Amino acid sequence: MPGCAEAGQQVMRENADMEPAALLAAFRDAVARRDGRAFAALFTDDGVYHDVFYGEFRGPDGLVAMIEDVFYRTAEDFRWDFHDPVSDGRTLYARYTFSYRSTLPEAKGARAMFEGVAIMRLRDGLIADYREVAETGPAFVDLGFAPERIAKILARQGAALKARGEMKRHLG
Repeated sequence: MPGCAEAGQQVMRENADMEPAALLAAFRDAVARRDGRAFAALFTDDGVYHDVFYGEFRGPDGLVAMIEDVFYRTAEDFRWDFHDPVSDGRTLYARYTFSYRSTLPEAKGARAMFEGVAIMRLRDGLIADYREVAETGPAFVDLGFAPERIAKILARQGAALKARGEMKRHLG
């Protein structure tokens, strides 16, 4: 998106000293407002968001697209709450509850609900890397997904886990 990086830089400078609670509130609110620029401004220039469903999004333009297009393509009315945040200034962990109303035909307007843990690597008070561990299974049932589709999604999540370097020791 033209101008996204420049606009985001100003907001990032203003956000660089955010406390964890303020960072999490800004994160939550940007998603709920479908405000990709405000969301991207919470990340470093080279920031990466690893989404449990959609994969990896990099940099300001990728983060804006994730919020404004990908997330809202098949969902609406996002609600994201963070609980019990803990940070040492380099890493921020927070348990979360998250939901959205699905617009997929098979979901029939159901609200998909998740619980998880957000793991954010911080640099200069901004998010450099976002990962999550999420309980996704119950949401797939709520959305009316066929068992075969659920198995395919969970297999893809398992393959992604096994592909991570930190899992190498566990594979043999």
